[in-house]
Amino acid sequence: MIAYVKGEIAGFTEDSVIVEVGGIGMNIHISSREAGKLPPAGSMVKLHTYTLVREDAFLLYGFLAKGDLELFQKCLTVSGIGPKGALAILSVMDAEALKYAILSKDAKAIAKAPGIGAKTAERLILDLKDKVSFDDAMIGREAAQGALLPSAEGAAKEAVEALVALGYGQAESLRAVSQIPDAENMDSGVLLKAALKKLF
Repeated sequence: MIAYVKGEIAGFTEDSVIVEVGGIGMNIHISSREAGKLPPAGSMVKLHTYTLVREDAFLLYGFLAKGDLELFQKCLTVSGIGPKGALAILSVMDAEALKYAILSKDAKAIAKAPGIGAKTAERLILDLKDKVSFDDAMIGREAAQGALLPSAEGAAKEAVEALVALGYGQAESLRAVSQIPDAENMDSGVLLKAALKKLF
């Protein structure tokens, strides 16, 4: 309904930002992670928005990046996840991390979001695993072509398993390994050390 809102930041509340557009202050709900990215009051901002119309409310949810909005909307298609739950998920992990969690089936990472239980996290993974993808800019050519996702092979798989054994989440382990250049030509020990550097 409202594709985006562009105006001056008039202020912040606990879970939203007020953007003044043509003399009208629009209250736009945002995640805590998104709030940390916004400039201070008085600055201009453009937020891509999702509009929720209810009998008793007209609500806007905003994101700096259009891709984050699209992932938020995908989360809303999952039974049991409303706008509040989707925002909670995107507050504990960014869009890239959520995509890794979905493709690596890391329900534990998603369930860290307030109000999102293990069963809901598993349902989200099941519903969205075929609806999310990565672009080359985020994860590198090898991972984008499927060399490491959704499951790593050979030395890369061993390195991911070793990282998980050390206490790292499956999603963050897979992401760290996928970011190593020329990973397919390394042995697991060298790959593990390189991935650990990415995690520190």
